[in-house]
This record gives sequence, structure tokens and C-alpha cells, in this order.
Amino acid sequence: MKATTPRIVAVAVAAGVLGVAASLWYGGSPLQRTEGGQRLLQAAMDASAPASPADVVPAGRGDPMPALALPDLDGNIVDLRGRYAGRALLINVWASWCGPCVEEMPELERFARSQGSDGVQVLGLALDTAEGVRGFLARVPVGYDLVLDTPGPRDASVWLGNRKGVLPYTVLVGADGRIVKQKVGPFRHGEISDWALGD
Repeated sequence: MKATTPRIVAVAVAAGVLGVAASLWYGGSPLQRTEGGQRLLQAAMDASAPASPADVVPAGRGDPMPALALPDLDGNIVDLRGRYAGRALLINVWASWCGPCVEEMPELERFARSQGSDGVQVLGLALDTAEGVRGFLARVPVGYDLVLDTPGPRDASVWLGNRKGVLPYTVLVGADGRIVKQKVGPFRHGEISDWALGD
């Protein structure tokens, strides 16, 4: 079969995405740790992502946070816009089976404790089961709020701009309710404060 230009481009894009994913899995690169690098990474991920369902519009920087209402571990529905209105919110999408997610949890916990009730609020959005999360928390407890969703093409992370479903995925929502930053991949030690509080 003869290779056509569109097929070669598709293969190159797929190889690039696999390279990005491998880089994330093995700790990222200096480019990934810059704001411009994160924008390039997000653009590459979006370009190679499958089309979202017609009723799902993934949010980007500057967009209002989507209206999300998700259950907490006790099954109580949490309206994210209502609960965190007027406060900056860092949403970290994770799962108990995701190695890089687990590694960054203590860093997220440190950041959440340092912010107190008046600073940036931290919310863990687990694409997992309540049982899986409870089992994880028995080993690695965290004090910040947690909500759940079922992974899929319409899950909350896709609405928040995570078109490829790569975990961990973090979104910073400003006090005005608009998305300020999006990050694919784990935070390194000490990186969250610079990312969340920097320009």
C-alpha cells in the first residue's frame, strides 16, 4: 500500500503524542514545566484527540468552568460552581490506579494545607469508584475535598479540557469562575505553588 501525505502526517502526529505520553510518564521535560510548554503540550494533545461527543464542549483557557455537579465519597452531589464561587480552585483529576497521580498526592496535600480556607482551594476529581478511592485514602490520606466521576468520553475531565483523558490533569479556575491554566501530567516537588500562584 502506498503511503499518502495525510497518512504520513497522521502517523507523525500519533508518534508525537506517544512521545509526549512517554515523557509525562517518565517525569516530563523542562519545556513541559514552563507555561509556554504546557500550552504547546495541550495544543498537541487536543490536535490528536478524538472528536468529543457533539454535546460535550471541552473548556479552554478563559472559558467559564463548566457546570459540574458530582458525587462526593458519601454520594452527596456537589455543585462545583456553587460550592467554590468567588474562590480560586485547583481541580486535580486523578485515579487510584494512576502511578504519577499517586506520587503527586502528598505535594497536593502540602499545597492545600498551606492555602488554608482563604487561599486557593484544592479539589480532587477521581475518575474511579468510591471503593477504589476509599482504599487509596486508607494508605494515603488527604484533607482536601474529593468528588467522583466515571471515566469516559463525557466525564468531567473532558468538559474541563482533557480531551485525551491523560492523568493526572489539573485545572486552575480563577475566583471569577474562568479557567486560568490547564496542566497535563504530574507536579514535581515545590512546583504547585509556582504554577497556581504565579502569573
